[in-house]
Amino acid sequence: MRRRDFIKASFAASFAAASGSLIAAESRKKPNIVVIMVDDMGYSDIGCFGSEIETPNLDGLAKQGVRFTDFHNTARCCPSRASILSGLYPHQAGMGWMYKDHDLEGYQGHIHRNCVTIAEVLRPAGYFTAITGKWHVGRAIPSQIPTSRGFDRFFGCPTGAGFFYQPNKEVYLNDKLKYNSKSEMPEGFYTTHAWVDYGIQFAKEAFKQDKPLFYYLAHNAPHWPLQAPKETIEKYRKRYLCGWDELRRQRYERMKRMGILKEQWGLSHDKREDWDKLKNARYRWYKRGIPAWDELSEKEQKEQADMMAVYAAMIDEMDKSVGRLVDFLKEKGEYENTVFMFLSDNGGCAEGRAEAHNFGKNTGRLGGPESFIRCGRAWAHAQNTPFKLFKHYTHEGGIATPLIFSWPAKTKSKAGKINRTPGHIIDIMATCIDIADAEYPKKFHGNDIPPYEGKSLLPAALQDKPIERDAIFWEHEGNRAIRKGKWKLVSYVKEIRKFKTSAGWELYDMDKDKSEIHDLAQKYPEKVKELAELWEKWARRTKAKPWPWG
Repeated sequence: MRRRDFIKASFAASFAAASGSLIAAESRKKPNIVVIMVDDMGYSDIGCFGSEIETPNLDGLAKQGVRFTDFHNTARCCPSRASILSGLYPHQAGMGWMYKDHDLEGYQGHIHRNCVTIAEVLRPAGYFTAITGKWHVGRAIPSQIPTSRGFDRFFGCPTGAGFFYQPNKEVYLNDKLKYNSKSEMPEGFYTTHAWVDYGIQFAKEAFKQDKPLFYYLAHNAPHWPLQAPKETIEKYRKRYLCGWDELRRQRYERMKRMGILKEQWGLSHDKREDWDKLKNARYRWYKRGIPAWDELSEKEQKEQADMMAVYAAMIDEMDKSVGRLVDFLKEKGEYENTVFMFLSDNGGCAEGRAEAHNFGKNTGRLGGPESFIRCGRAWAHAQNTPFKLFKHYTHEGGIATPLIFSWPAKTKSKAGKINRTPGHIIDIMATCIDIADAEYPKKFHGNDIPPYEGKSLLPAALQDKPIERDAIFWEHEGNRAIRKGKWKLVSYVKEIRKFKTSAGWELYDMDKDKSEIHDLAQKYPEKVKELAELWEKWARRTKAKPWPWG
């Protein structure tokens, strides 16, 4: 029996046929799908991946499901969102960079019409489709907002979401403006919970119509500006007085004990002189290495610990929002038949300064609506434990994401199993199609649609089978990588407008050295040549090249 037929038969045996039309009855046998993406969260920032931050709800999903520990995003927000929606590499969807139109096919600044979104694929399969939070793959114009790309409901920001209390961007409800910077916001408004408030309302609509739900919860937490409720910040205020060096060591040891990391994988950039090679990097905030915690005065240490506490509080609040959604689904009897996938759009964010800094007004409380904190490189380094580099880069610190896959009706027997199969965010589309028994179109609204690039995660999640694939590729701002089997070839750009200053290719054996410490490029030049040629072919095929900067 084919796997899709088996899944369909399982649904028929497990769930009674819904009343109403035949289409509604057939579709209602399918599971709900909830994809949760967070913004700028490091690899080790949730409890079930080694963090000290309290995330009991995500940990609970992980205990009933599978943790994919070798999963990846695209290193930046807009490209990752394009890939999760389209199942394509971001350049194929027109989002090779951010939302500026560079007049190149791979860099149009919005998801173009030569691809389809998950919502456009799942809605014909009977799904009620909803999104709340950060869209960030288009502009606030009718042709580029979620309701024009297959979503029945939308509450969030078409152009990003750089706020948590008072909007500094337009917030839409479906296709109408709901709030802007001049709006008087409801008492207690905080985006992390507002997204889920509306998500629950949309879910109620789906269940009232007797349809399965596809819900894309696109959190903007814990992206800067770091802002969180006072009482949650207080819970973490003393927790980070140990400093970023000790925090990173503690997480590293905890991750090894949990089995997230193999014993032979080292802690990258243990020595401060390792940062010397990055002094001419593209971004000015990487030009100086991470200061030792002991170099700071007692006052400075307290200030730094307080700002990291805000970051931790944001993840804590995000986890609470997940808990509210889970509780609602349990109340409605929908939890067991819901597939959850949780991941981050890129690695920890080093933008700002070496240390955490408040760029906002020096009035009000730290972490309140008027503060504008960025974590900085030092804390981001700990957030990405044990990897090196950050958001923007295609080293593991920029592209590695924790992935939780939980389908309570089918994954309870996995009991927190760890899966080390390499994966990529392009796999989410393929997985949703497999779960929903949906059809991916060759043509849509008169446009030719390229085949999706990803692979379904179901065989790995439910049957511990490896994902059969040739290679995975990355490109962002000239930072490049390819993963083929155990080998990873990676390079970063020192200066984006002078691409000839590329640092060159590095080669790593990811089975032995996932932290990318021991560069084997000189030892295996033929392997470098082989992988570089594959990357070049991919870049031309997917429109990653030509680059908009030369």
